[in-house]
Amino acid sequence: MQTVIGVRFKQAGKIYYFSPGALSVEVGNRVVVETSRGIECGSVVLAPREVEENPDKPLRTILRIATEEDFATLAENERKAKEAMKICEEKIAAHGLAMKLVNVEYAFDGHKILFYFTADGRVDFRGLVKDLASVFRTRIELRQIGVRDEAKLMGGVGGCGRPLCCATFLGDFEPVSIRMAKEQNLSLNPTKISGICGRLMCCLKYESECYCGGGCCGRKAKPAVKEPAQGSRVVTVEGDGKVISTNGQRRTATILLDNHRTIVASWEDVIEKSEDEGDIETLEAQAAQEEESAMETALESSEEDGSARSDRSERQERPERRNRPDRSGSRPNRERPRSGSPRDSRKRREGEGARDFRSKDRQRRPKGQSQGGERRSRDRRPRERGPRRSEDSEE
Repeated sequence: MQTVIGVRFKQAGKIYYFSPGALSVEVGNRVVVETSRGIECGSVVLAPREVEENPDKPLRTILRIATEEDFATLAENERKAKEAMKICEEKIAAHGLAMKLVNVEYAFDGHKILFYFTADGRVDFRGLVKDLASVFRTRIELRQIGVRDEAKLMGGVGGCGRPLCCATFLGDFEPVSIRMAKEQNLSLNPTKISGICGRLMCCLKYESECYCGGGCCGRKAKPAVKEPAQGSRVVTVEGDGKVISTNGQRRTATILLDNHRTIVASWEDVIEKSEDEGDIETLEAQAAQEEESAMETALESSEEDGSARSDRSERQERPERRNRPDRSGSRPNRERPRSGSPRDSRKRREGEGARDFRSKDRQRRPKGQSQGGERRSRDRRPRERGPRRSEDSEE
């Protein structure tokens, strides 16, 4: 175990840990320590405490408690920093650089001067550094910072009427997202949720854990209860309704009931309906749609079956028509002749027609007619039939 103290070099800067050594140090004392940037003077903000020793990161020991001479050196450095700022602004205007000087710091021992500036992009300040080095005859360092660091260094008053949090007590900048503003039901207007730096306000992070179900301000964390979604259907003691809005800080929900009444209920007294437990009207509408779709499917299938049956019946009727008996009472052969030309088939059909005609002629002929008339009647040319009958009658 080892004893450590917390030292801060700026009003709202980061806390660094040192070993007090054999000195007795209290909160509020000014001490002189050695850091990676050289000798610096800071204030003790954390009282001595015991922590486990880490051999990989040995702590540095404070050099001494600040004296009157150290306080005088700090005051002299502040006076020199103001003069250096005026000179640097004149040099920036002379070089025509697009940069804004924010702050100037002198090292405690005066071996280095730091100039903090902001710019939209990269700036070539090599000529400016040479001019400043020729004027101050010491090491010059220029650092480009962001808009948040600029607000932290310059300070100011926020929209709430209080000094900026980053300039008073915030040590580090924590990430802030627009989701935190949505969880707190804040207006998403950029002018209302942005600070003087133009970024999202750091105070959006303070109550984020409270809205997420965690504890804040030293209070005990409440059991996690699911927040009803805005626009969802819920069940309350006074009936079913729809969630209009929610208040995460008070853990309440504003609900519009089905009887057109508006109530405010806590999250614990509200049960959110699942998607499967929809209202009766929705279920009835779904059932009606399913029935209509089933009927349409059945009609389509019946139409398809009827068309298929009609096609099959037509196919079956066609061979029956072919097999019907002709006038003579005989059924034609179903099979086509495998051999023979179309001319033979035509002759065959003509012969059948002649036999039919002869049978009819025999029925109409009188009994005393000769056999020659029968032979002449077999002739296929009907034009010659009349004169041949007349010849038979003359004989």
